[in-house]
Formats: sequence, structure tokens, C-alpha cells
Amino acid sequence: MVKVAVLGAAGGIGQPLSLLLKTNPSVTGLGLYDIVNTPGVAADLSHIATPAKVEGYLQPNGGLAKALTGAEVVIIPAGVPRKPGMTRDDLFKINAGIVRGLAEGVADTCPKAFVLVISNPVNSTVPIVAEVLKAKGHYDPKRLFGVTTLDVVRASTFVAELLKDPSAASSVVVPVVGGHSGVTIVPLLSQSSHPLPSGVDLDALVHRIQFGGDEVVKAKDGAGSATLSMAYAGYEFACKVIKAINGEKGIVAPSYVSLAADSAGGEALANELGTSLEFFSARVELDAQGVAKIHTLGNINESEKKLVAAAIPELKTNITTGHDFIQKPSL
Repeated sequence: MVKVAVLGAAGGIGQPLSLLLKTNPSVTGLGLYDIVNTPGVAADLSHIATPAKVEGYLQPNGGLAKALTGAEVVIIPAGVPRKPGMTRDDLFKINAGIVRGLAEGVADTCPKAFVLVISNPVNSTVPIVAEVLKAKGHYDPKRLFGVTTLDVVRASTFVAELLKDPSAASSVVVPVVGGHSGVTIVPLLSQSSHPLPSGVDLDALVHRIQFGGDEVVKAKDGAGSATLSMAYAGYEFACKVIKAINGEKGIVAPSYVSLAADSAGGEALANELGTSLEFFSARVELDAQGVAKIHTLGNINESEKKLVAAAIPELKTNITTGHDFIQKPSL
């Protein structure tokens, strides 16, 4: 039985994510926080007949601390959505400050919680949370996760569409590694659970997976970004974390984590990458303490090796951007 806090619960991701969490029988407490509308969201959800007790808080009167009190899992989707023509890096200037403040609340109120970061750009916001927790003396790399599950959801969905088999939609799994923006998203199509049909334009498929979010932004015509699919993906990953907390074994999920979370696995992955990186999205085995094992890339083909090589410089820049926001605020 787990209490989950959702920070940014009244937003486009936060509301459907909170709804999904309310339906999970393992969630017994749901602490919702946002700067507007949270009490209304909580009241609405509280009418659903499931075990979770829902409480919604606003910023005044210590609302953030109240939402976080007793939380074992904290999910952070807070921030502004991406608009047409806006890259994930453009979001950084706005969302970095939001994430920093929320991370300070986590450090002060529930420092041992599992922290799941959805706020974009994830490649930079996760290092921000890490730096805040370090400064507060509460950093445990095993318990900090960047949620990259949407990339796996998209890759798996797009491959299932190519198979033209409706029954495959819920069973196709395509591993995705690297990061959570553009060229840092590396789908390992050679490791797909279902072989791709012949004649597929692999370059076009990789590009669609890497920039799938642009499809949604364009389709919403300035009215938002990928909120519903992100809420679904965030819930999928949160469920895996909750199961691990409750003692289930053998759970492996993709996530953007510190390679220090598993020194042996992280070192093996770094050797495979041919460079040192503080954070990388890899397949991670979960247990009740968080990251139990970081898996290496395994057998990848030459095209995928090139994609990984192209992702590394961008990842290094993104990680440095996050660090500098905390360590060198004058920049």
C-alpha cells in the first residue's frame, strides 16, 4: 500500500495521471499539488470508489509539504507544455525553476521517496533534481528516475501499426535507450519483440519515434502537447515502481537514471558507450530500494551504434545545462 504525490496534478498530464493512479488498488493515498484547481481535481477524483484517499493542495499554507507528507512515490509532471516550434530545450528556461522548487519540497518533506520526473526537458530536469537533493544531503541515485516510457510506448505502437495486426498492439515491445528528446532517443529496433516486416523504411521509423511528440503538437494546433499518452506512459512506469516497492521481483523498465545507481552495471554500460555519462536511459531492474541493476545495451547493429554515438554529445550538453542551472545560477 503506497501513498503517491503528484506535483502538477491539475495540468494536462497531471489530471489524467491522477485519474489512472486513483484506479490502482495499491495506491492508498494520493496527494495532489498545483498552483491552481487542485482541490477541485481532488474532490472530483474522491467520488471514485477505490481505496486511495485523495487530498488536493494549493501553494498557500504549506500546500506542497502537505501533499508530500508521507509520500513514498513522487511524480513530477509540473511545467508548461510544448507549443508549436518550441523544442524541449526551449522549455528549460521556464520549467527548470519550477522543478527546482518542487525538488526542494521533496528534500525537505519526503527525502526517501522515489522521485519520477516527467517535466521536460527530462535530460536536464533530472540532473536539477539530483543537484537539489545533493545540496540538501538527501541524494540517493537509486531513487531518482526520468520517465522515458513514452518513447517505448510510441516505438512499440508504431511497430505494431506496421505489422497491421491489431492483436499485436498490446504485445509489441521495442527497447528505447539514450535520453528523452530528439536524437537522444535511440530505439533498438533490432531488439523488437516482433520482427519488423520487410521493406520498412528504418530511417523514417526512427525519425518518427524520435520526433513523435511533434505529431501531437502539430495536431493540437497550438492547444497543447502530448498529455494523454504521457499520462498513460507515466502511469505505466509508476505501476512498475509501486510493484517493486511492494516486493515484486524481476521488473525491468526503461528509465533515465544515474549510472551511479548501480556501479557495476553503470560501469559496464559506460564501457559499452565508450565514454562517461552521469545519466542515461537504460533498461533498469527495480526492487524495493529502487534501481537494482542497470542493463547494458546488448547486441545492437551498426545503425543503432551510430544513433547512440549521435546521442552522446547532446546528452552531455543537456546534463551540463541542468547542473549549471543549480551550480551557476548567474548563467
